[in-house]
Amino acid sequence: MSRVFVDAKDVLDNTIKITDADDRKHMVKVLRLGIGDIISISDSVEFEYEAEIIAVEKDHIETRILDKQKFAREPELKITLFQGIPKQGKMETIIQKTAELGVYSIIPVFTDRTIVVDNGNFHKKIERWQKVSDEAVKQCKRGIVPQIRQEITFKRMIEVICKYDFILFPYENEVRCSIKDCLREITEKPKEIAVIIGPEGGFSDNEAETLIKNGAKSVSLGKTVLRTETAGMAAIAMVMYEFEL
Repeated sequence: MSRVFVDAKDVLDNTIKITDADDRKHMVKVLRLGIGDIISISDSVEFEYEAEIIAVEKDHIETRILDKQKFAREPELKITLFQGIPKQGKMETIIQKTAELGVYSIIPVFTDRTIVVDNGNFHKKIERWQKVSDEAVKQCKRGIVPQIRQEITFKRMIEVICKYDFILFPYENEVRCSIKDCLREITEKPKEIAVIIGPEGGFSDNEAETLIKNGAKSVSLGKTVLRTETAGMAAIAMVMYEFEL
């Protein structure tokens, strides 16, 4: 069954309007949906609906609510991935796979070893990456679309990570503490976790020291050194295994 995300304001007592032009085009032109077809709709906040298409208008598609339930597939734990910006198309892979794994939001981070340069049009990358996130969750039937936040500097990241219940820092030079041991030492399930991943080449020694001084838990993800596009996926999968399964 096709899934569509709408704004909560478009959900009325008995009907839901789909106003996004791209969604409407995809439904009508690609999926060939029409009056009488049943679709799945998320309000992007708390509820998901089974709804029947009752009208296809020029500026919206109207549906009639058949069933309403709280999100069934959305994790309780909110994980924010702070991702050191990688080169080429690696970020799209990271977004797609971590969205499937249950990440709540992703924040691109400029670090000492980031190769990518902001030439003033970085917002276009954010827009493209958000579309990747949108498509990923439609496939895996999640309740929300993970948001790709505005890019930040390493210094700014240090200022914002303090709000999280737990800060996980997979670090290739960590040899004493595994992620398994670290997670199993937590006595109370956190509500919000920050996972911090470096770009190609990892974090500089100074950055790593700064993270640890500011409360980040340095952990090993195993005996091998993972690529930046693999490390975030592995860390999030391990966290979800420990707290959600």
